[in-house]
Formats: sequence, structure tokens, C-alpha cells
Amino acid sequence: MTRPIHSIALTAFAVLALPTASAFAEVHEIDSDFDGKVDQWQHLSASGKPEKVEFDKSGDGKADQVEYYDGKGNRIRVEFDRNHDGRMDQFQHYSASGKIEKMELDSTHSGKIDWTETYNSQGKLAKAVRDENEDGKPDQWQFFNASEQLERIEYDTNHDGQVDRWDRLNSSGKIAESSFDTNGNGKPDQWQSFNSFEMMEKVGFDTNGNGKADQWQIYGPDAKVVRVEIDRNHDGKPDQVINK
Repeated sequence: MTRPIHSIALTAFAVLALPTASAFAEVHEIDSDFDGKVDQWQHLSASGKPEKVEFDKSGDGKADQVEYYDGKGNRIRVEFDRNHDGRMDQFQHYSASGKIEKMELDSTHSGKIDWTETYNSQGKLAKAVRDENEDGKPDQWQFFNASEQLERIEYDTNHDGQVDRWDRLNSSGKIAESSFDTNGNGKPDQWQSFNSFEMMEKVGFDTNGNGKADQWQIYGPDAKVVRVEIDRNHDGKPDQVINK
């Protein structure tokens, strides 16, 4: 099961006094760690407010983190070059209040965004979307609760643009139930239930296409089927039991 990719935390840096007014736009070059090398570039507007700040975190003389600001001095976007190849591969977007709203990531350094996280108004992770095969279309969706705990995942396993698997997770972050669309009609027709150790306990099948299980396989502790239950008249209750 794919786990969410957490965004890179911004490294704190010393706040330098900026002029309150300036006749011309300026660029301030800073050696923040006093090693004799410039590692920070502050681009200021004509009014003295920051427009862009570049950081060289790796010490190779090239910017690998860039912060962008609005006209009021509020940070609105941060870009990272995580593998120091000269190409930005992580982008974080912020609200006017300073809380993160969205994070986009090129996790494989292919030049394509394949992971996007969106955050709620409190700046907490609410949803993550993945493009596993990098075809420009999402194929996995992760949903989080108010405590940023992963609750459910949806998949497009055959990359046809339609969800065909649904996972529900328990409070420990383990799969409690998986549902599958095996005939491509966009609706689940198979349901798998798991115990707290993620061992399969029960599988339900919809054999007549009415959206409800009418046949169940019950599994024992050795992961083998010990009983089959069948609902022959489709009233929601098994009326035939086969013990293995």
C-alpha cells in the first residue's frame, strides 16, 4: 500500500533587517553561515519588500530553494530542487494567512508532477493524489481525516480513468476492507474484509449485479476458506452453507 509522501519542511533561517524604502529594486547577497560563500539572495521591490528569496542549502553555489512573496511581503510559493540537478521538483503554495494549501511533487525527478497534496483551511493534509504511471492522469487518491490520519484510498488500477478499487483503513492505518469493481461498470462487486493483522477474514461477491453480496467465502486463521455462504433468493440472508 502506498503511503503518503510528506512535503519537505522549510528550514528556518535568520531574518535579516530589510530597508523600509528604496529608490530602486535591489538584490542582497548574504553569507548566512559565515563560511565565505554567498548562500542567500534576497530580491527586493522598489518599496523594500521581498519579492523572491533564493537559498543555496547544499553549498554548491546554486539555488535549491526559492521563496516567492506577494506585494505585501507574504510568502505565497516555495520551490525546491531536492536532488540538486538544477531543476525544481517540489512546489508548495500558501494562503494569505501563511498556511500551506497545496504541494506538488516530482517524486521520480522525471520532470513530471506525479504527486499532489491539498490541505484544509487549518493547513492540515486532507487529500493526496498520485499519478503512478506518469501519464498525466491521477490513478490513486488518498483521503485524510481532521487529524491527518489516512482513512481511505481509491485506485484506478488499470489506468482507464475510472476508480475500480476502494480501501478503507482502521484507526491503526491498516486495511479493514477493500472493494473491487471487477466488471468495469464503476461499482464494487467484490468486498474483502480483514482482521487487525490485515489477514483476510471474509470475501463477498455480487453474482447477479444488483450491488449487494449474495455469496461469501469465510477464511480461517490459516488463510484457507472454511465455509461458503450463498444467498440464493437475493434477500440479503444466506440460505445455503457449505462447510469445507
